[in-house]
Amino acid sequence: MTDSDPIVYVVDDDASVRNAVKRLIASVGLRVEAFGSAREFLNHKRPEAPGCLVLDVRLPDLGGLEFQRALAEANIYIPIIFITGHGDIPMTVSAMKAGAVEFLTKPFRGQELLDAVQEAIAKDRKAATDRAQTAEIRSRYDSLTPREKEVFALVVVLLK
Repeated sequence: MTDSDPIVYVVDDDASVRNAVKRLIASVGLRVEAFGSAREFLNHKRPEAPGCLVLDVRLPDLGGLEFQRALAEANIYIPIIFITGHGDIPMTVSAMKAGAVEFLTKPFRGQELLDAVQEAIAKDRKAATDRAQTAEIRSRYDSLTPREKEVFALVVVLLK
């Protein structure tokens, strides 16, 4: 495996669940790293590679929904798949509105998780491509002279 291969991060404080999820995801050839807490995940250096986060809702240090908000506030973009044994409808709605890819209740079928992981990785690849394209456009715009920027603004107005 290389650094550009997709990677799935699993964060669950229950070691048996964490290891079972890790084995399931690894069984389809994906790279997996597992953590027992949100803080442990945050302290780990992550490579620039497409991926996703399989996140338990109930964690001892920082709950999954709070962690989702903290990642968004820090502009850390990673698709999230929630797993929980204690979910309810308001919790699910909150997670999905905040951008979660999936919200699975334990016990879940392995194929449900694998499908969600593939969807999340595809979303992350597309988001990374979009961010790179936006950065390229911004870089090209920034390289224009002040006069070229004036002309560009007029062209944009005319094309609307």
